[in-house]
Amino acid sequence: MSGETVITVIGNTTKDPELKYTASGTAMVKFTVASTPRTYNRDKQAWEDGTTLFLPVTVWRQQAEHVAESVVQGCRVVVQGRLSQRSYEDREGNRRTVYELEADEVAVSLRNATARVEKAGGSGQGRQRYEETRRQTSAEGARDPWADNVPGSGPAAGAWGGDEPPF
Repeated sequence: MSGETVITVIGNTTKDPELKYTASGTAMVKFTVASTPRTYNRDKQAWEDGTTLFLPVTVWRQQAEHVAESVVQGCRVVVQGRLSQRSYEDREGNRRTVYELEADEVAVSLRNATARVEKAGGSGQGRQRYEETRRQTSAEGARDPWADNVPGSGPAAGAWGGDEPPF
């Protein structure tokens, strides 16, 4: 729409996205992006962090399901969307203003990570995959093979018959 403030924010997610469904079955996910500016201080010869911006993000429909399947806490993301502000009065009677971002695009940053892209199927399959993943995760318990930090112990271990690729 005309006149909306469109911004792009790059930062890390503060927790796993929360996927929910409206009464009509529309998927919606919420998460917060923390973006901290860094500047170089020539006097100290060191990088310094500025004040962190915490921005709540909302994503709708099929993209919400994709975000819930792809993004986890601490993941560096690039979010583009429409910035809005909302004012309200808190319990003590103070006037408060919050800023929120309704995302049009969410992407995982490849600056310090790799990703395998998988084209999603038609609509409705995301919820089914989400439920299957939740059941599987519950059955496996809290063990995370990616977090074990043991070389050669991840899901792709031994893909080349050894610890190192053949090149």
